[in-house]
Amino acid sequence: MTTAAIIVAAGRGQRAGGGVPKQWRPLAGRRVADWTLAQFEAAGLDHIVLVLSEDDKEAWAEFESGRYILTSGGSDRAGSVRNGLSALENLGVTKVLIHDVARPCVSKQIISDVLNALDESPAAAPGLAVTDALWVGAEDQVTGTRDRDGLYAAQTPQGFHYDAIVAAHTAHPGDAADDVQVARDAGLPVTIVPGDADNLKITRPEDFARAERILRTDMDIRLGNGYDVHRFGDGDHVVLCGVKVPHERGLQGHSDADVGMHAVTDAIYGALAQGDIGQHFPPSDPQWKGAASEIFLRHAVELAASMGYRISNVDCTLVCEYPKIGPHSAAMRIEMARIMGLSESQVSVKATTSERLGFTGRSEGIASLATACLVSA
Repeated sequence: MTTAAIIVAAGRGQRAGGGVPKQWRPLAGRRVADWTLAQFEAAGLDHIVLVLSEDDKEAWAEFESGRYILTSGGSDRAGSVRNGLSALENLGVTKVLIHDVARPCVSKQIISDVLNALDESPAAAPGLAVTDALWVGAEDQVTGTRDRDGLYAAQTPQGFHYDAIVAAHTAHPGDAADDVQVARDAGLPVTIVPGDADNLKITRPEDFARAERILRTDMDIRLGNGYDVHRFGDGDHVVLCGVKVPHERGLQGHSDADVGMHAVTDAIYGALAQGDIGQHFPPSDPQWKGAASEIFLRHAVELAASMGYRISNVDCTLVCEYPKIGPHSAAMRIEMARIMGLSESQVSVKATTSERLGFTGRSEGIASLATACLVSA
């Protein structure tokens, strides 16, 4: 079984205001599209197609080197979906989810439920049973009512057997409300899975405030602490937070003994409840002798992403009398941010002394403490 998702992100979203397409507007510290893509990344799908407008040049440049398959939008939503389906041709896809980028609050549960329903049905989609009374109106006056029994509000992702939805779209004359209508017009039965009131589609300006409340409520925030020590030995420099600092002595360790980077790495592992560096890179293994600590930090960052978390910020404190850290702290922040894929504003590197007390006060080595904050993606 090979799974894929098509994220339709080519629309202009005029009703949402803001001067730019709604998928590129900020929302709870990220863009709308970033929240949506993160949920499908966390779902572990084999392929993700991102359908973009030709006018969104910056988005094309940003995503072209990533894991997404990029394709152009069509003249309407159905055309964009067809282009997304074509981009998956010859990849052996068996199940495909089609999702509106403007639904950033979609849950992992809904994605999973739709995929699982496709084991028994050629099509499935989330629907939210209508519970409010329904009116018919004209000129701001109620002119009648409608029976709400059996009515559902349609949501996405809508899922299909790949070959079946390709055939349905190929045969469809156009002008369909959504992909479920395309499937039904082709005679495909569609299973309804439970929708979620939080899975709103951002349409109007006021929807941004509601989406932000949902996303901030649902965040899983984790903190982790790291601590590391390395003693001084022979050498003419130390490596701290990825920066080579001249010094009359070096730090001893199985790897490059970057005490700062080790503490940050362990803080990330700690936030994930995934042990420490020694468990992932045993010092008894000769392949890690003299290894650059960047390898360890990158592994921790990638592990966080694979578990559905992004790094909000890290704070590292180096404890030593010498060398002096201040002149190098800016370069350390830049290097740490580069390795972790963060902005410099998310990385703090600072130093303190121990007032000449203890092993650091006697200049026998350097200690480091670090804290990492992770947020569910």
